[in-house]
Amino acid sequence: MRILVTGAAGFIGSNYVRYVLTEHPMDRVVALDKLTYAGNPANLAEFDGDPRYHFVHADICDAEAVGEALAGCDALVNFAAESHVDRSVMDPAAFVKTNVEGIRVLMEAARTHDVRRIVQVSTDEVYGHVPIGAAGEDARLAPRNPYSASKAGGELLALSYFTSFDLPVMVTRGANTIGPYQYPEKVVPVFVTNAMESEPLPIYGEGTAVRNYMHVADHCAGIDLVLRSGEPGAIFNVGVEFEVNTVTLATSILELLEKPRSLMRLIADRPGHDYRYSLDSSRLESLGWQPRYAFAEALAATVNWYVENEEWWRPIKSGSFRAYYERNYAARLANSRPVEAT
Repeated sequence: MRILVTGAAGFIGSNYVRYVLTEHPMDRVVALDKLTYAGNPANLAEFDGDPRYHFVHADICDAEAVGEALAGCDALVNFAAESHVDRSVMDPAAFVKTNVEGIRVLMEAARTHDVRRIVQVSTDEVYGHVPIGAAGEDARLAPRNPYSASKAGGELLALSYFTSFDLPVMVTRGANTIGPYQYPEKVVPVFVTNAMESEPLPIYGEGTAVRNYMHVADHCAGIDLVLRSGEPGAIFNVGVEFEVNTVTLATSILELLEKPRSLMRLIADRPGHDYRYSLDSSRLESLGWQPRYAFAEALAATVNWYVENEEWWRPIKSGSFRAYYERNYAARLANSRPVEAT
């Protein structure tokens, strides 16, 4: 196949490009990315000069650029998104533009170019807080912040093109993902890199929020299986069963890095914070998907990657990132509490 991968220079997108070109060496990839703060050309540098790979610097909201990139492609996998809850609270408009209007542009281009397979990559956060059990694909959508609401809107718009125009769209809803090349605003890389620099690990609320952390290689394998074997019009959860709260996550990272527990700091909670996500991934498992990484293995591999690749993340944690970090955390950290005090 010739696949247009949008958001290809981001965390999961770049790992997906790597997965496709490794697991399907006869495939070709057109990688499109706007190269915002979270899109990094270094994530894909290893493919420069590979005849199976072509990079396009463009915004998914640019209909002309998207149409040109999609011409001749058999499939489309969309990772392009504004993707951080904290930033969505600061600037909701950017999230609506990319995560909803960008989807409309992609779907219209896919109609024009008669694309045969389309995957819209979404998130488990569209289900909102899941206090008990696990959310199946038919569970009610209840997003509680601008990021998850925009992702829900985008995937519903994409699925409407299946119903209205018979466009072969599928949706994946993935759990929290960790691994190489994740921008250090997200919880695991910010904890790992802060710990390496002996800086505080900011933990929202009481640190009781529960997540299922999945290695990016497993996430990519699930998305690729849906692309090749999923039924158009269907939704597929991609998640693992192991649950861990934020204090346990931070503790595990500190132990791996042999850093003191005193670096953990409880800070004022963020608005719209969901305290538990949980996915029923049996539909994807029925296609043959099984995660390879247990939580401990996924976390250790992730921590080790950041230890071995300081030249990748250290330049990022300056400039605009530092300004964002101070805006989001400085006041909270000034009024933080140690975990031991709870």
